[in-house]
Amino acid sequence: MRIEGMFIIKSLLKGNKHFKLIFGQVKMIYSFNLYNSLAPDGIYASLKKFIKETTAPPVVLCVGSDLSVGDSLGPLVGTMIKERLSEHNIYVYGTLSKPITAHESAFINRFLTQTHPMQKIIAVDAAVGNVSDIGLIKIFPGGLKPGSGVNKSISKVGDISVMGIVAQKSLLNYALFSATRLNMVYRMANIISDGIVDFYEDFLSRRSISL
Repeated sequence: MRIEGMFIIKSLLKGNKHFKLIFGQVKMIYSFNLYNSLAPDGIYASLKKFIKETTAPPVVLCVGSDLSVGDSLGPLVGTMIKERLSEHNIYVYGTLSKPITAHESAFINRFLTQTHPMQKIIAVDAAVGNVSDIGLIKIFPGGLKPGSGVNKSISKVGDISVMGIVAQKSLLNYALFSATRLNMVYRMANIISDGIVDFYEDFLSRRSISL
């Protein structure tokens, strides 16, 4: 699924790049609509841009719960990645069978720091936003705040963030999360997992060549 032409990749990133204030800091963000057929390639290219040369493959942290449709984006992504990369020694935390909720992310953050001190953390979570943003997948450097979509204030996790906007931001965020269509969340999870899996396969192939 990965695009091989560097010119196409650069054009794809250039056309979907913007800057925004996130958690008090100006971040460079790449955004891709889930109906864009090149979205998986855009996610792959964004990760490749943000994660420079490193000897160890990044760890994936997928935050969310299987008790709410909208909040299940993270566990769905984690499950899909784990199934597709089962033959590789890749660390994926947060799946449908073993979800990591926003409340647990504080503990997992400490665990990841101690267990994977030299590895980058790719954090994946669902989020809310403006009506025009619903269906967008956003990738940016730095951590995300788990639970912000359901009005929770928790410390940031991750080094690179992948957020899927699944509902409109309002005082009733949790109710809107629960009313989110499963088809949209599942489609978004497929796209995100495709992009991350492509990144890992490329990373592992390049590392094997250099060994």
